[in-house]
Amino acid sequence: MPGQLRTIRRRIRSIQSTAKITRAMELVAASKMRRAQLNALAGRPYAEKMRFVLADLAETLPLIDPEARHPLLRQTEDPQHIGLIFITPDRGLAGGLPSTLNRRVAQFIVESGKSARAVAVGRKGRDFLRRTRQEVIAEFTGIGDNPTYAEIRPVTQVAIQEFIEGNVDEVYLIYSHFVNTVVQRPEVFKLLPVEPPAHAETLAVDYIYEPDRETVLAELLPRYIERQVYEATLEAIASEQSARMVAMRNATENANDLMKDLTLVYNKARQESITSELLDITGGVEALQKA
Repeated sequence: MPGQLRTIRRRIRSIQSTAKITRAMELVAASKMRRAQLNALAGRPYAEKMRFVLADLAETLPLIDPEARHPLLRQTEDPQHIGLIFITPDRGLAGGLPSTLNRRVAQFIVESGKSARAVAVGRKGRDFLRRTRQEVIAEFTGIGDNPTYAEIRPVTQVAIQEFIEGNVDEVYLIYSHFVNTVVQRPEVFKLLPVEPPAHAETLAVDYIYEPDRETVLAELLPRYIERQVYEATLEAIASEQSARMVAMRNATENANDLMKDLTLVYNKARQESITSELLDITGGVEALQKA
């Protein structure tokens, strides 16, 4: 019985230490989550306005000779090779978010039926792509929780170069879209060739472009792609921190519940031990009295 009590005490202390760690990680993730959410939400109006301008410029596309169009607008009738920019967390302890993203990219590759060349952003996605024997042409890890626009540009440049050189016919962006603290939704977005939003409202503004619409469109297209990737990265970071905070909160609550159960078991075992000792003492006293 004493050995059993010592074992239960050790388990309780171990779980208490784990609960302290998960609680601390929850607080850290909550702090990072708030900043990541602000970054993600702050970038949405700019990206939306850029889509408005691109939709207005799209009116020019039918007037441009197909041979003279920007390379990022090149359409392939029968695409055979696709490129992926796959954004995932660098670290674990984020609940089911990495697994959900991995399943989504695997489903997308299988459904497309085409060979894929991937740019992996984050260790979890990189490891999954390697395990499934997908071709990883570039990897970017250790980006951090607050990346700058300049730090994300190399990711976009790799994808643009692959598309312009004809190594891939289409490029898709796969990331986790931040909905709210408890909901993060995997998204697949066609990045290249650029398809201007067909139904984006231009707010009935008659824009005047200098020097001309074609030049502005050629300058806007690379920045539009870079902005989409940067926005997706911010969304992915906000999703990661939200998922980690929720996962650590659940882990802390489970540890506390387990400690309550073990404490109850410990008290019962201790009561049984005391009762057994009292019975032994009572039996010894009776034996002495009879003697």
